[in-house]
Amino acid sequence: MAEKTKRESHIPEEAREHFYKARDEMRKSIETFLPEGFMEHRRAAHKEMLLAWRSMIDSAIDRIDKRA
Repeated sequence: MAEKTKRESHIPEEAREHFYKARDEMRKSIETFLPEGFMEHRRAAHKEMLLAWRSMIDSAIDRIDKRA
């Protein structure tokens, strides 16, 4: 079993569960103010940004490999 970090060891599991539930409910409440389809576009944009970063990292790795 993985060792707990200092922060995790000081936060009771019950409190952590309440924080996660509160975060989820807050997200749901915010989504009600957004236009329909916003979250799908947001997720797609997020994915595209991650793919762009992946491409940049892969390119940097290729340049390093070519120099070696």
